[in-house]
Amino acid sequence: MPRYLIEVTHENKKESCDQAVRAFLATGSHFMTNADWGCGDDVHKTWFIADLENKEEALRILPPLFRENAKVTALKRFSMVARDEIREEHQD
Repeated sequence: MPRYLIEVTHENKKESCDQAVRAFLATGSHFMTNADWGCGDDVHKTWFIADLENKEEALRILPPLFRENAKVTALKRFSMVARDEIREEHQD
């Protein structure tokens, strides 16, 4: 199953941070209740990794308020055996 890094940005305001944390925790989703937050370092984003079918599913698990500004990135691990595959994916 594909693996995705989901990044959600919110405003640099105490109220926005509080709202984001409450919204994520209220979902009860193990993805979101275990999300990592950057607010303490003045990076007003949260991140989590999830194994999902596609990017659309990744957006659907987010609280609706945060879907529009979310960034979903497909992740892939490479091994030394797959180094030729890495080169093929990055040829111009």
